[in-house]
Amino acid sequence: MQVKVGIYTSPDFLSRPQEERIALVRMIEAAGIDHVFVGDHVSFHNGFGMDGLIDAAGLAAMSNSLSVMVGVYLLALRHPVPVARQLASLARSSPGRLVLGVGIGGEDAHEMEICGLDPSKRGRATNHALSAVRQLLSGMPTTCRNAFFSFDNALILPAPEPPIPIMIGGRSPAAARRTAEHGDGWLGIWCSPARFGAFAEEVQALAESAGRAVHLQHGLQVWVGFGDSARDRLASTMQNMYQIPFEPFEKYSPYGTPEVVAEFLAAYVEQGARTFNLACCGDSFEHEIACVAEVRRLLGREFPTLSTMNERSNRV
Repeated sequence: MQVKVGIYTSPDFLSRPQEERIALVRMIEAAGIDHVFVGDHVSFHNGFGMDGLIDAAGLAAMSNSLSVMVGVYLLALRHPVPVARQLASLARSSPGRLVLGVGIGGEDAHEMEICGLDPSKRGRATNHALSAVRQLLSGMPTTCRNAFFSFDNALILPAPEPPIPIMIGGRSPAAARRTAEHGDGWLGIWCSPARFGAFAEEVQALAESAGRAVHLQHGLQVWVGFGDSARDRLASTMQNMYQIPFEPFEKYSPYGTPEVVAEFLAAYVEQGARTFNLACCGDSFEHEIACVAEVRRLLGREFPTLSTMNERSNRV
């Protein structure tokens, strides 16, 4: 299996005229980039936000080949039955091209509160919602009763075929357990290569102890800067987004040439990362597409296939 590289389609991209968006999607396809990804927030820091599933649907309709990942969806802020219907509808119109990343959020507690969720309970709520969505997407009648929602004999048909992969975001021990119990893989962020590898091993061990015979595929979501004033642009964008200083995250956020970024990501490939979501800050979106395509080419040259990597490891 090859390393897959995707590019972030920001709210700025999605607010452009339709013709321009379609042209840029065609450019992404032609560049050989594997997928696009979108974020999700209901009302994040002063009302900023985007609906991940609506944006994913719009992007999927612009292409017949690109995969679309939601990274990450704040599932606990929604009721699982309509979410399952949205996912099934998306899968029907773009089968095999949707990947759902799920996280618990928490950088803005007010976002949770206005949706009626106690921020301290968002992890438990996410676990219940994940279990419910998994059951609903199986196409079987589903009954759930817990502290967060309750329903009897809900049925969502047709069931997605192939099933929608679910990747779990987070860095805590609870996120490792959540991935092992509910996920098809882990989507890391802001961690070192060594920590990535250790976390991936922990998740696999937990999944096996839970009796899940699954081949988990892990990925990394990473902010990157390209072009002139790469660091300044990256720092400004991240600080505006998260309302926190850039410096604590600088060591996890590479900037410079595509070669610099590819070298940074290669260390994570060695630790088991197979998917990269690159949230870019470049001179223009066209420039970001070109840089991400070059990063993908460089990683593909160094790590052409997973089987090749395994053969290389066995010879050591």
